[in-house]
Amino acid sequence: MWYKSKNKLRIITGENAMYRHTPLHEAIIYAAKKSGMAGATVYRGIMSYGEKSQIRSFRFFALSQDLPVVTEIIDSEKKIIEFLEILKKMMDKCNEKGLITVESTSVIQFE
Repeated sequence: MWYKSKNKLRIITGENAMYRHTPLHEAIIYAAKKSGMAGATVYRGIMSYGEKSQIRSFRFFALSQDLPVVTEIIDSEKKIIEFLEILKKMMDKCNEKGLITVESTSVIQFE
């Protein structure tokens, strides 16, 4: 088989979300690395809205943007489930809510 079945964990928060005085997305990346996850990436969005229907977008003169931040982690189903326990504890101590999804994905690695 030329591809591998893996799971993708996606965490969507605002860029102002903090965990112990550290941006949440940064804390998640370090926790994922410490847990031996296969890989993780953070994306910064330019516009979003969520549960409260408040639109967040980039405005040049705004002092605070709180743009969406998407953190994606890819690994086996077993490791994703294990990491969800760590993530839940982090989110419980966070100053904001977020959205977490898990989905199956196919990984094609070019060497």
